[in-house]
Amino acid sequence: MKKTVTTLADGRELIYYDAREDTVRDAVDPRPLTRVVSRSEIRYDELTGDPVTVASHRQDRTYLPPADACPLCPSRDGRESEIPEKGYEVAVFENRFPSLSGGVGRCEVVCFTDDHTDSFADLTEERAALVLDAWTDRTAALSVLPGVEQVYCFENRGAEIGVTLPHAHGQIYAFPYVTPRTAATRRRIDAHREATGRNLFDDVVAREKGDGERMVLETDHWIAFVPYAARWPYEVHLHPKRRVPDLLALDGGARTECPQVLLELLRRFDRIFGPDAPPTPYIAAWHQAPFTDGRREDFGLHLELFTVRRAPDKLKFLAGTESGMGAFMNDVRPEDAARRLREVASA
Repeated sequence: MKKTVTTLADGRELIYYDAREDTVRDAVDPRPLTRVVSRSEIRYDELTGDPVTVASHRQDRTYLPPADACPLCPSRDGRESEIPEKGYEVAVFENRFPSLSGGVGRCEVVCFTDDHTDSFADLTEERAALVLDAWTDRTAALSVLPGVEQVYCFENRGAEIGVTLPHAHGQIYAFPYVTPRTAATRRRIDAHREATGRNLFDDVVAREKGDGERMVLETDHWIAFVPYAARWPYEVHLHPKRRVPDLLALDGGARTECPQVLLELLRRFDRIFGPDAPPTPYIAAWHQAPFTDGRREDFGLHLELFTVRRAPDKLKFLAGTESGMGAFMNDVRPEDAARRLREVASA
């Protein structure tokens, strides 16, 4: 892999990741950009203690532009975008309208391909491996920034999820705090260790493998299953068999297999509702241990992949119990979801 670091016209960092070491990236951003004034504010809910980010400058961010004005396509045919090169493999740049900014974290955009019509599931294994390399490299770089406590790599796909740019891309957030979901998981890890002397992630994976009913796939180095108490209609958790705290700690076998397994899961998601259904909207979220956690080896890196679609023509909207109280109600039995995801496996 070759990594090329440059800057955009307004000073934001842009990084190219290429499979070939002899690739040259030297295009200059010619746009007359001025830096967007952005300063996020972290406030804390007085009743729960949960952090809330206020980022009012994001009201003016780009929203569903036409294909010929896509800011994630390469700059070509007289059209200038966030990527000055005429073509690229994987590119990462600082978000122009970040949720976290002004010394309270950092937000980056990860472009998986320069093809406007492709999705992650359309990538080759080699390209997906390059994306994994980019996620890993950015996790390492962002984790050492002052004040950063947790690095979160994720992809939102589909207008139903709220995506504002249809070009295949993901994001990386460097949080200046431990996110509420991770904090809750940390408490469960500690309680489980105190009660049993064992690791929570190890026990969950062992139970799902032993039960088998919610299993989706298993390889030499990875295991995927629908969680026992899935919150979403179709939800899959993907774990490396050897527990590690983050992407940096994956061993060679798990790293080599990861692109193939991830592509298989995403392609199954697009087949859940049949060949005539539109592409399945989803969120793919890598959960990594906070870097400020003194017991981070107890945390288990895993991917949580889920969709808000519950039927070919129906979406799951958060009801009052879920939005108001965080009390989820699932219309799809997890065992049925797992069976369907096994049925649509690649031949």
